[in-house]
Amino acid sequence: MHRNEAAAQPTQAVAPSPPSMARYWARFLTIFTWFAAVGRALLRLAARTTVSSVKQVRRSRVLYAMDIASAALALVAAFFLRYGFDAMSTRPELIWALLTTGPQYLLACALAFPIAGLYARDWRYCSVSDLRSILQAVLISSAALVLMSFFANRLQDMPRSVVPLEALLLTAFLSASRLSFRLDELALRPTRRQPVAEDNADRIPTLLVGSGHAADLYLRALRRDPHCSHKPVGCLEVTPEHTDMTLRGIPILGALSDFETVVCALAESGQLPRHVVFTESLSVFGEAAEDVMRRAEARGMTVSRLTQITELKSAKQESRFELRSIELTDLLERPQAALDNEAILRLVRGRRVLITGAGGSIGSELTLQVAAREPAELILVENCEYNLYAIDMELGERYPAVKRTANLCNVRRANRVNDVFAKYRPELVFHAAALKHVPMVELNPCEGVLTNVIGTMNVANAARRFKVQAMVQVSTDKVVNPTSVMGGTKRLAELYCQALDLHCLKKGSGPRFMTVRFGNVLGSSGSLIPLFKRQIAKGGPLTVTDPRMTRFFMTIREAVELTLQASAYGLEGEIGKGEIFVLDMNEPIKIIDIAKRMIRLAGLTPGKDIDIEIIGLRPGEKLYEELFDSGEQRISSPIPGVLGAIPNAVPLTTLKEMFARLKLFAELGDQAMVFAIMNSLIPGFDKHPAEGTAGSLSSDDGEEGAADADAAHPTDDVLQAALSSLRRGPPSTPMPM
Repeated sequence: MHRNEAAAQPTQAVAPSPPSMARYWARFLTIFTWFAAVGRALLRLAARTTVSSVKQVRRSRVLYAMDIASAALALVAAFFLRYGFDAMSTRPELIWALLTTGPQYLLACALAFPIAGLYARDWRYCSVSDLRSILQAVLISSAALVLMSFFANRLQDMPRSVVPLEALLLTAFLSASRLSFRLDELALRPTRRQPVAEDNADRIPTLLVGSGHAADLYLRALRRDPHCSHKPVGCLEVTPEHTDMTLRGIPILGALSDFETVVCALAESGQLPRHVVFTESLSVFGEAAEDVMRRAEARGMTVSRLTQITELKSAKQESRFELRSIELTDLLERPQAALDNEAILRLVRGRRVLITGAGGSIGSELTLQVAAREPAELILVENCEYNLYAIDMELGERYPAVKRTANLCNVRRANRVNDVFAKYRPELVFHAAALKHVPMVELNPCEGVLTNVIGTMNVANAARRFKVQAMVQVSTDKVVNPTSVMGGTKRLAELYCQALDLHCLKKGSGPRFMTVRFGNVLGSSGSLIPLFKRQIAKGGPLTVTDPRMTRFFMTIREAVELTLQASAYGLEGEIGKGEIFVLDMNEPIKIIDIAKRMIRLAGLTPGKDIDIEIIGLRPGEKLYEELFDSGEQRISSPIPGVLGAIPNAVPLTTLKEMFARLKLFAELGDQAMVFAIMNSLIPGFDKHPAEGTAGSLSSDDGEEGAADADAAHPTDDVLQAALSSLRRGPPSTPMPM
């Protein structure tokens, strides 16, 4: 029974023991630590934000003060717009509401503006997207105004309409103050912060192709660059739908198909473009881009494309004076001459063409242009092994279908020249081999004579012997009233080719011998352009011989194209027999202006980033060059871009006799006799050997080389006797023909 009673009694639950104080304390410390950490993080964030805001305000304190003043003005204007001037002047409670609300509102603005990030950006480059910061600042300050008025007097003293009026006015005022940073883009005339581009007349008229985003960025950059070298004169678009509209003040003149019409219209207004710039990838414009490029190049315009802003380059290759790409046509003040490509094609196509000096500056460009016009065969003649290798490799890469042969040959060696002519039987000969650097030839006059005079004679004699159709000699403006040895030697080469041309004309048969004369070519090896590039890359200074020095300039490409054109007209139309073809190079340009223009095209400032140093004239140099000699008859020519000159001819027999002796004395290194012969052949040329260099310079003289000074420096009587002996008859050594 006791067992049943015990089983019948319900089981009582055991109550849990209360938690200890230690466990409560641990939980409290955990929660407190978490809140403390959050509080410290918020305090650090607030401190950093405050410090950053203070720095931003200090950096833009004038703008900050203007913004606070704008807020005060917006609040006052909102009250006056809501109530009118009469009510504000007759109801003191409105003035009281304004005076009590105003300070609180300005305090709210003073805190809200930095928090909204109004001073964390450079407003010189503001855009529409930055309007969001202004709207945030206005929203925060307006909300603060409403809250303060609500807690102060439940908005009883300030009507609700004041708030939206104040917000609209403040947005307008803040936007206007930011827009003032971009006034240079809105001004019709340059502002003080937007300097006028230097030498505005020298800026290159440029026609843009494309009027999209890239063109917009390019025009912005030009406006901000006080030393920009290009002047946009118009835009072309893919379609004519935007014609007669403008892009940042530059007119959109038509579609790509209107290129010729647009260029003619710009030429009539005195803004003929010299540079065509594609602002987008050529694929954007389709086949029309090829047509525009072809037409532009036919007019002698430079064609280029803007690089993409997102294109990256290695920072390790960056240097302070890294050059921008410089188009040589940008250095000239004129467009390149137009060409008759059909006439040049008829001259070259299907003919065997021999080019001497084929690896040089002029020769290599001549070789490439001839190869592009389908010759039957190209015979390359070059004395420098590397130059011959380089041009042969380039021809193989660019024109693999053109048959070619590479010949190491010194034009001084008549036998070797004759062997090349006999083997390949050329039909056209372009003679570009020469020693052309004035100071070097001045120091080595006998070498200049052997290459420029005797070498030309050897090539011309071979051309006559092997019955080529025409030989074209490349000459220089330094032959006109020459003062340098180089100019004198090239003058003699001109006289020999002229004499052969007149001789063949008199006989009624034989090759045409044509000479093309032009001035300096931009970018040739050893010329001033590569020198200036190296000097700019090193940080300067650029060396100029004299600030008054002028030269005629032409690009290598233009010089070669006009040489081919003159040759085509001369051979096809039998024009200019016995004449010199002189390329029309327009007006001479000061060397110092070329230097300044190159510095600007490199993105630098003359006299500030790069200095120009005057070093004085070198031996044989003149302050200015001429294209026509005083003894020449200047005539017009039917060939576009070419003029004519008729020099006083020297009989061929006289030149043969003198050249034979000139060759002999030059090989002996006898500068005195070399100069004596040149002086007798060239009117006005008066050269004498430098002290200590008049006698023989041959290294094979042995003990005779140690003769006394009197033997090394002949007197005037000796020179006169030598000249008299020259007239007694030809030398015993026969003249190679």
